[in-house]
Amino acid sequence: QVQLVESGGGLVQAGGSLRLSCAASGLTFSNYRMGWFRQAPGKEREVVAAIGWSSSTTYYADSVKGRFTISRDNAKNTVYLQMNSLRPEDTAVYYCGAAESMMVVRTTPRYWGQGTQVTVYS
Repeated sequence: QVQLVESGGGLVQAGGSLRLSCAASGLTFSNYRMGWFRQAPGKEREVVAAIGWSSSTTYYADSVKGRFTISRDNAKNTVYLQMNSLRPEDTAVYYCGAAESMMVVRTTPRYWGQGTQVTVYS
């Protein structure tokens, strides 16, 4: 079955950096668009970034543009989220998702990971 496993979350001071990873299995990774979402306590899940199958197409939420970078390694079946200049408002559970189109991966991915907690303190 399809599995998406996130890692790399943790506790970091404001201004610091973290790199999240999402390892995929059970699917032909290069056929899927990948996305990162986050959900803060009491808030709805929101898309953070998404990437096409070839990395030539990317999308970023306005709140993370210039600070976060999404990338993928199709040979390792892994998608990454490099997060720099972190702010307390970036605190959330971060999830990766997979879908067969960019439109869907930005809204309702077909497959989800279990999430990894990111906490930014000031």
